[in-house]
Amino acid sequence: MGSHKIAVIPGDGTGPEVVAEGLKVLNAVAGPAGIKYDFTHYDLGGERYKRTGEILPDSVIDELRRFDAIYLGAIGHPDVAPGILEKGILLRARFELDQYINLRPVVLYPGVDCPLKGKGPEQIDFVVIRENTEGMYVGAGGFHKHGTIDEVAVQTSINTRKGVDRCLKYAFELTRRRNRDKKLTLVAKTNVLTFASNLWFRAFEAMAPQYPDIATDYAHVDATCMWFVKNPEWFDVVVTDNLFGDIITDLGAIIQGGMGVAAGGNINPEGVSMFEPIGGSAPKYTGLAVVNPIAAIAAAQMMLETLGETRAAKAVDGAIRKAAAHDMKSMAAGKMGMSTHQVGDLIAKYAADLV
Repeated sequence: MGSHKIAVIPGDGTGPEVVAEGLKVLNAVAGPAGIKYDFTHYDLGGERYKRTGEILPDSVIDELRRFDAIYLGAIGHPDVAPGILEKGILLRARFELDQYINLRPVVLYPGVDCPLKGKGPEQIDFVVIRENTEGMYVGAGGFHKHGTIDEVAVQTSINTRKGVDRCLKYAFELTRRRNRDKKLTLVAKTNVLTFASNLWFRAFEAMAPQYPDIATDYAHVDATCMWFVKNPEWFDVVVTDNLFGDIITDLGAIIQGGMGVAAGGNINPEGVSMFEPIGGSAPKYTGLAVVNPIAAIAAAQMMLETLGETRAAKAVDGAIRKAAAHDMKSMAAGKMGMSTHQVGDLIAKYAADLV
Protein backbone atom coordinates (compact mmCIF):
# COMPACT_ATOMS: atom_id res chain seq x y z
CA MET A 1 0.00 0.00 0.00
CA GLY A 2 1.44 3.37 -1.07
CA SER A 3 1.38 6.23 1.41
CA HIS A 4 2.08 9.77 0.21
CA LYS A 5 2.48 13.12 1.94
CA ILE A 6 0.94 15.77 -0.33
CA ALA A 7 0.92 19.54 0.11
CA VAL A 8 -2.27 21.11 -1.24
CA ILE A 9 -2.25 24.76 -2.35
CA PRO A 10 -5.77 25.59 -3.63
CA GLY A 11 -4.71 29.17 -4.38
CA ASP A 12 -6.81 31.89 -5.97
CA GLY A 13 -10.03 32.31 -7.91
CA THR A 14 -11.44 29.02 -9.15
CA GLY A 15 -8.37 27.15 -7.88
CA PRO A 16 -10.08 25.89 -4.71
CA GLU A 17 -13.09 24.69 -6.73
CA VAL A 18 -11.11 22.57 -9.16
CA VAL A 19 -8.70 21.28 -6.51
CA ALA A 20 -11.69 20.04 -4.51
CA GLU A 21 -12.73 17.92 -7.49
CA GLY A 22 -9.19 16.63 -7.98
CA LEU A 23 -9.03 15.59 -4.33
CA LYS A 24 -12.43 13.92 -4.72
CA VAL A 25 -11.06 11.79 -7.55
CA LEU A 26 -7.83 11.01 -5.67
CA ASN A 27 -9.87 9.82 -2.69
CA ALA A 28 -12.15 7.77 -4.93
CA VAL A 29 -9.26 5.66 -6.24
CA ALA A 30 -7.45 5.44 -2.90
CA GLY A 31 -9.34 2.49 -1.45
CA PRO A 32 -9.53 0.32 -4.57
CA ALA A 33 -5.86 1.01 -5.42
CA GLY A 34 -4.61 0.61 -1.84
CA ILE A 35 -3.29 4.17 -1.50
CA LYS A 36 -3.13 6.37 1.59
CA TYR A 37 -2.68 10.14 1.50
CA ASP A 38 -1.61 12.62 4.12
CA PHE A 39 -2.83 16.01 2.86
CA THR A 40 -1.61 19.32 4.30
CA HIS A 41 -3.35 22.49 3.07
CA TYR A 42 -1.62 25.85 2.61
CA ASP A 43 -3.42 29.17 2.13
CA LEU A 44 -0.84 30.70 -0.21
CA GLY A 45 -2.18 33.19 -2.73
CA GLY A 46 -3.82 36.57 -3.13
CA GLU A 47 -6.02 36.58 -0.03
CA ARG A 48 -3.12 35.74 2.28
CA TYR A 49 -0.97 38.39 0.61
CA LYS A 50 -3.69 41.02 1.04
CA ARG A 51 -4.22 40.02 4.66
CA THR A 52 -0.63 39.59 5.86
CA GLY A 53 1.72 40.82 3.11
CA GLU A 54 3.25 37.32 2.95
CA ILE A 55 3.79 35.65 -0.42
CA LEU A 56 5.81 32.48 0.16
CA PRO A 57 7.54 32.47 3.56
CA ASP A 58 10.93 30.76 3.87
CA SER A 59 9.46 28.46 6.51
CA VAL A 60 6.85 27.21 4.05
CA ILE A 61 9.46 26.55 1.35
CA ASP A 62 11.39 24.46 3.90
CA GLU A 63 8.22 22.52 4.75
CA LEU A 64 7.39 21.90 1.08
CA ARG A 65 10.74 20.16 0.58
CA ARG A 66 9.58 17.39 2.90
CA PHE A 67 6.49 16.38 0.91
CA ASP A 68 6.22 13.70 -1.74
CA ALA A 69 4.32 16.04 -4.07
CA ILE A 70 2.56 19.41 -4.24
CA TYR A 71 -0.94 19.82 -5.70
CA LEU A 72 -1.64 23.40 -6.81
CA GLY A 73 -4.89 25.00 -7.93
CA ALA A 74 -4.13 28.43 -9.38
CA ILE A 75 -2.20 31.59 -8.60
CA GLY A 76 -3.39 35.07 -9.64
CA HIS A 77 -5.67 37.59 -7.92
CA PRO A 78 -7.47 40.56 -9.53
CA ASP A 79 -6.60 42.81 -6.57
CA VAL A 80 -2.87 42.03 -6.73
CA ALA A 81 -0.64 43.48 -9.45
CA PRO A 82 0.39 40.92 -12.09
CA GLY A 83 3.76 39.31 -11.40
CA ILE A 84 3.82 39.62 -7.61
CA LEU A 85 2.18 36.29 -6.86
CA GLU A 86 3.31 34.54 -10.02
CA LYS A 87 6.98 35.36 -9.42
CA GLY A 88 6.77 35.12 -5.64
CA ILE A 89 5.04 31.74 -5.51
CA LEU A 90 5.22 29.89 -8.83
CA LEU A 91 8.66 30.90 -10.03
CA ARG A 92 10.18 30.88 -6.56
CA ALA A 93 8.86 27.37 -5.88
CA ARG A 94 10.18 26.12 -9.22
CA PHE A 95 13.62 27.61 -8.63
CA GLU A 96 14.04 26.87 -4.91
CA LEU A 97 12.71 23.32 -5.17
CA ASP A 98 14.79 22.84 -8.34
CA GLN A 99 11.79 21.70 -10.39
CA TYR A 100 13.84 21.84 -13.54
CA ILE A 101 11.38 20.04 -15.80
CA ASN A 102 8.04 21.50 -16.88
CA LEU A 103 6.08 18.54 -18.23
CA ARG A 104 3.13 19.30 -20.50
CA PRO A 105 1.19 16.46 -22.11
CA VAL A 106 -0.76 17.64 -25.15
CA VAL A 107 -3.52 15.06 -25.44
CA LEU A 108 -6.81 15.45 -27.29
CA TYR A 109 -9.39 13.43 -25.36
CA PRO A 110 -12.10 11.63 -27.36
CA GLY A 111 -15.19 13.74 -27.78
CA VAL A 112 -13.36 17.03 -27.28
CA ASP A 113 -13.70 19.61 -30.05
CA CYS A 114 -10.37 20.43 -31.70
CA PRO A 115 -10.01 23.72 -33.60
CA LEU A 116 -7.84 21.98 -36.20
CA LYS A 117 -9.76 20.73 -39.21
CA GLY A 118 -9.53 16.99 -39.71
CA LYS A 119 -7.47 16.30 -36.58
CA GLY A 120 -8.56 13.93 -33.83
CA PRO A 121 -7.15 12.08 -30.80
CA GLU A 122 -4.96 9.93 -33.05
CA GLN A 123 -3.11 13.00 -34.34
CA ILE A 124 -2.76 14.97 -31.10
CA ASP A 125 -0.87 12.98 -28.49
CA PHE A 126 2.55 14.39 -27.65
CA VAL A 127 4.52 15.79 -24.72
CA VAL A 128 6.40 19.07 -24.39
CA ILE A 129 9.33 19.17 -21.96
CA ARG A 130 10.24 22.73 -21.07
CA GLU A 131 13.39 23.55 -19.12
CA ASN A 132 11.97 25.20 -16.01
CA THR A 133 14.73 26.92 -13.99
CA GLU A 134 16.99 28.75 -16.45
CA GLY A 135 16.68 30.83 -19.60
CA MET A 136 14.98 34.21 -19.70
CA TYR A 137 13.08 33.54 -16.48
CA VAL A 138 16.15 33.75 -14.27
CA GLY A 139 15.55 37.50 -14.26
CA ALA A 140 19.12 38.52 -15.14
CA GLY A 141 19.26 42.07 -16.44
CA GLY A 142 18.12 45.53 -15.55
CA PHE A 143 17.35 49.09 -16.62
CA HIS A 144 19.62 51.96 -17.55
CA LYS A 145 18.26 55.53 -17.49
CA HIS A 146 14.93 54.15 -16.29
CA GLY A 147 11.92 56.28 -17.13
CA THR A 148 13.74 58.55 -19.58
CA ILE A 149 13.61 58.78 -23.34
CA ASP A 150 17.02 57.07 -23.43
CA GLU A 151 15.90 54.10 -21.32
CA VAL A 152 17.59 50.76 -22.00
CA ALA A 153 16.18 47.43 -20.79
CA VAL A 154 18.34 44.31 -20.84
CA GLN A 155 17.17 40.79 -20.02
CA THR A 156 19.61 37.93 -20.44
CA SER A 157 18.87 34.26 -21.07
CA ILE A 158 21.02 32.12 -18.77
CA ASN A 159 21.70 28.59 -20.04
CA THR A 160 24.19 26.23 -18.38
CA ARG A 161 25.52 23.01 -19.82
CA LYS A 162 24.48 21.23 -16.61
CA GLY A 163 20.94 22.62 -16.86
CA VAL A 164 20.61 21.79 -20.55
CA ASP A 165 22.06 18.30 -20.15
CA ARG A 166 19.78 17.26 -17.30
CA CYS A 167 16.73 18.50 -19.19
CA LEU A 168 17.76 16.64 -22.34
CA LYS A 169 18.48 13.45 -20.36
CA TYR A 170 14.96 13.57 -18.89
CA ALA A 171 13.55 14.08 -22.39
CA PHE A 172 15.43 11.14 -23.91
CA GLU A 173 14.43 8.88 -21.01
CA LEU A 174 10.76 9.92 -21.25
CA THR A 175 10.75 9.31 -25.02
CA ARG A 176 12.01 5.79 -24.33
CA ARG A 177 9.42 5.18 -21.57
CA ARG A 178 6.54 6.48 -23.69
CA ASN A 179 7.54 3.98 -26.35
CA ARG A 180 5.27 5.60 -28.92
CA ASP A 181 7.08 6.95 -32.00
CA LYS A 182 10.35 7.09 -30.02
CA LYS A 183 11.14 10.45 -31.60
CA LEU A 184 12.55 13.44 -29.73
CA THR A 185 12.39 16.89 -31.31
CA LEU A 186 14.60 19.74 -30.10
CA VAL A 187 12.99 23.15 -30.55
CA ALA A 188 15.28 26.19 -30.58
CA LYS A 189 16.36 29.03 -32.87
CA THR A 190 19.88 28.13 -33.99
CA ASN A 191 19.86 30.46 -36.99
CA VAL A 192 19.54 33.61 -34.85
CA LEU A 193 20.22 32.73 -31.19
CA THR A 194 23.68 31.52 -32.04
CA PHE A 195 24.86 31.22 -28.44
CA ALA A 196 21.99 29.85 -26.34
CA SER A 197 20.40 27.69 -29.06
CA ASN A 198 23.82 26.55 -30.22
CA LEU A 199 24.53 25.22 -26.72
CA TRP A 200 21.23 23.32 -26.75
CA PHE A 201 21.92 21.90 -30.21
CA ARG A 202 25.48 20.79 -29.41
CA ALA A 203 24.37 19.15 -26.15
CA PHE A 204 21.50 17.42 -27.99
CA GLU A 205 23.83 16.07 -30.68
CA ALA A 206 26.33 14.92 -28.06
CA MET A 207 23.73 13.01 -26.03
CA ALA A 208 21.85 11.37 -28.91
CA PRO A 209 24.38 8.51 -29.47
CA GLN A 210 23.65 7.30 -25.91
CA TYR A 211 20.08 6.62 -27.07
CA PRO A 212 20.42 4.79 -30.40
CA ASP A 213 16.80 3.63 -30.19
CA ILE A 214 15.51 7.23 -30.20
CA ALA A 215 15.09 9.13 -33.48
CA THR A 216 16.14 12.78 -33.13
CA ASP A 217 14.77 15.79 -34.94
CA TYR A 218 15.24 19.56 -34.84
CA ALA A 219 12.81 22.43 -35.56
CA HIS A 220 13.04 26.19 -35.24
CA VAL A 221 10.49 27.52 -32.74
CA ASP A 222 8.62 29.58 -35.33
CA ALA A 223 8.32 26.56 -37.62
CA THR A 224 7.17 24.49 -34.64
CA CYS A 225 4.21 26.84 -34.13
CA MET A 226 3.28 26.22 -37.75
CA TRP A 227 3.68 22.44 -37.55
CA PHE A 228 1.72 22.17 -34.27
CA VAL A 229 -1.23 23.49 -36.25
CA LYS A 230 -0.65 21.84 -39.62
CA ASN A 231 0.79 18.45 -38.62
CA PRO A 232 0.60 17.81 -34.86
CA GLU A 233 0.91 14.08 -35.56
CA TRP A 234 4.59 14.64 -36.41
CA PHE A 235 5.43 15.12 -32.73
CA ASP A 236 6.07 12.54 -30.00
CA VAL A 237 8.25 14.31 -27.41
CA VAL A 238 9.41 17.92 -27.76
CA VAL A 239 12.18 19.45 -25.64
CA THR A 240 12.93 23.17 -25.48
CA ASP A 241 14.08 26.04 -23.30
CA ASN A 242 12.06 27.99 -20.73
CA LEU A 243 10.76 30.85 -22.88
CA PHE A 244 9.99 28.88 -26.02
CA GLY A 245 8.37 26.19 -23.90
CA ASP A 246 6.11 28.72 -22.22
CA ILE A 247 4.90 29.92 -25.62
CA ILE A 248 4.41 26.65 -27.47
CA THR A 249 2.62 24.93 -24.59
CA ASP A 250 -0.21 27.48 -24.79
CA LEU A 251 -0.53 26.64 -28.46
CA GLY A 252 -0.53 22.99 -27.42
CA ALA A 253 -3.32 23.68 -24.93
CA ILE A 254 -5.63 25.22 -27.49
CA ILE A 255 -5.21 22.39 -30.01
CA GLN A 256 -6.07 19.88 -27.28
CA GLY A 257 -9.33 21.66 -26.58
CA GLY A 258 -8.45 24.64 -24.41
CA MET A 259 -7.13 25.59 -21.00
CA GLY A 260 -9.88 23.64 -19.26
CA VAL A 261 -8.21 20.35 -20.13
CA ALA A 262 -4.50 21.26 -19.99
CA ALA A 263 -2.48 20.03 -17.02
CA GLY A 264 1.19 20.34 -16.21
CA GLY A 265 3.86 19.16 -13.84
CA ASN A 266 6.87 20.99 -12.43
CA ILE A 267 9.19 18.06 -11.92
CA ASN A 268 12.25 17.53 -9.79
CA PRO A 269 13.10 13.87 -10.50
CA GLU A 270 15.27 13.78 -7.38
CA GLY A 271 13.00 15.82 -5.11
CA VAL A 272 9.46 17.17 -4.72
CA SER A 273 7.34 17.91 -7.81
CA MET A 274 4.32 20.23 -8.19
CA PHE A 275 1.26 19.55 -10.34
CA GLU A 276 -1.31 22.07 -11.58
CA PRO A 277 -3.95 22.90 -14.16
CA ILE A 278 -2.42 25.53 -16.42
CA GLY A 279 -5.52 27.64 -17.09
CA GLY A 280 -5.03 30.17 -14.31
CA SER A 281 -7.38 31.39 -11.59
CA ALA A 282 -10.24 32.57 -13.90
CA PRO A 283 -11.59 35.01 -11.29
CA LYS A 284 -14.71 35.88 -13.32
CA TYR A 285 -15.99 32.34 -12.76
CA THR A 286 -15.19 32.13 -9.04
CA GLY A 287 -17.97 30.59 -6.98
CA LEU A 288 -20.24 29.86 -9.94
CA ALA A 289 -19.42 26.11 -10.16
CA VAL A 290 -19.13 26.35 -13.96
CA VAL A 291 -15.38 25.86 -14.57
CA ASN A 292 -14.08 22.65 -16.04
CA PRO A 293 -12.18 20.61 -13.42
CA ILE A 294 -10.67 18.18 -15.95
CA ALA A 295 -7.31 19.99 -16.07
CA ALA A 296 -7.01 19.80 -12.27
CA ILE A 297 -8.06 16.14 -12.29
CA ALA A 298 -5.54 15.43 -15.06
CA ALA A 299 -2.89 17.16 -12.92
CA ALA A 300 -3.81 14.80 -10.08
CA GLN A 301 -3.49 11.91 -12.54
CA MET A 302 0.02 13.10 -13.47
CA MET A 303 0.85 13.29 -9.77
CA LEU A 304 -0.27 9.69 -9.24
CA GLU A 305 1.85 8.55 -12.17
CA THR A 306 4.93 10.39 -10.89
CA LEU A 307 4.40 8.90 -7.42
CA GLY A 308 4.49 5.43 -8.97
CA GLU A 309 0.75 4.75 -8.58
CA THR A 310 0.41 3.53 -12.16
CA ARG A 311 -2.79 1.55 -11.67
CA ALA A 312 -4.65 4.46 -10.12
CA ALA A 313 -3.25 6.89 -12.71
CA LYS A 314 -4.51 4.73 -15.58
CA ALA A 315 -7.95 4.55 -13.96
CA VAL A 316 -8.18 8.34 -13.64
CA ASP A 317 -7.05 8.80 -17.25
CA GLY A 318 -9.67 6.33 -18.40
CA ALA A 319 -12.34 8.08 -16.34
CA ILE A 320 -11.49 11.48 -17.85
CA ARG A 321 -11.67 10.01 -21.34
CA LYS A 322 -15.02 8.36 -20.65
CA ALA A 323 -16.60 11.53 -19.24
CA ALA A 324 -15.27 13.67 -22.09
CA ALA A 325 -16.43 11.24 -24.76
CA HIS A 326 -19.89 10.37 -23.43
CA ASP A 327 -21.17 12.85 -20.85
CA MET A 328 -19.88 16.40 -21.30
CA LYS A 329 -21.36 18.69 -23.93
CA SER A 330 -18.31 20.96 -24.07
CA MET A 331 -15.02 21.64 -22.31
CA ALA A 332 -15.80 25.37 -22.04
CA ALA A 333 -16.79 26.96 -18.71
CA GLY A 334 -20.56 27.17 -18.37
CA LYS A 335 -21.17 24.95 -21.40
CA MET A 336 -20.33 21.52 -20.01
CA GLY A 337 -23.95 20.53 -19.48
CA MET A 338 -23.20 19.94 -15.80
CA SER A 339 -21.60 21.75 -12.89
CA THR A 340 -17.98 21.61 -11.76
CA HIS A 341 -19.04 19.33 -8.88
CA GLN A 342 -21.06 17.03 -11.12
CA VAL A 343 -18.09 16.52 -13.46
CA GLY A 344 -15.95 15.68 -10.43
CA ASP A 345 -18.56 13.25 -9.09
CA LEU A 346 -18.82 11.51 -12.45
CA ILE A 347 -15.08 11.11 -12.99
CA ALA A 348 -14.61 9.96 -9.39
CA LYS A 349 -17.24 7.24 -9.91
CA TYR A 350 -15.75 6.14 -13.24
CA ALA A 351 -12.21 6.11 -11.80
CA ALA A 352 -13.19 3.98 -8.79
CA ASP A 353 -14.85 1.49 -11.11
CA LEU A 354 -11.81 1.33 -13.40
CA VAL A 355 -9.14 0.65 -10.75
